[in-house]
Amino acid sequence: MITLVVRDYDEAIAWYTKVLGFSLVDDTALSEAKRWVVVAPEGDGARLLLAKADGDTQKTSIGNQTGGRVAFFLHTDDFPVDHAKMVEAGVHFLEEPRHEPYGSVAVFEDLYGNKWDLLEFK
Repeated sequence: MITLVVRDYDEAIAWYTKVLGFSLVDDTALSEAKRWVVVAPEGDGARLLLAKADGDTQKTSIGNQTGGRVAFFLHTDDFPVDHAKMVEAGVHFLEEPRHEPYGSVAVFEDLYGNKWDLLEFK
């Protein structure tokens, strides 16, 4: 599981489940202000713990958890179909799909600006 710092639990849940098609695995209240929220892509992959930023230092990392580098990799078995679905859902791709020696890839941003690779290996 990987922690992803978010602005708001509900907006992050909505984006990851409705736009990317992830499943909501857990949403448990820990206190009045804190929740344990976990989403996951289909299949066997890492889960994301959506952690609401607490304080100014954490808020500054929203959307820039890796200093502008690609932070996350979403693997697919059918790049053209998943890319088309994501475009239809409003995902912002930063480039057109590339076909590299290792497979197909395109960089996209999540709702906060974190960079992801949509990736299908050959």
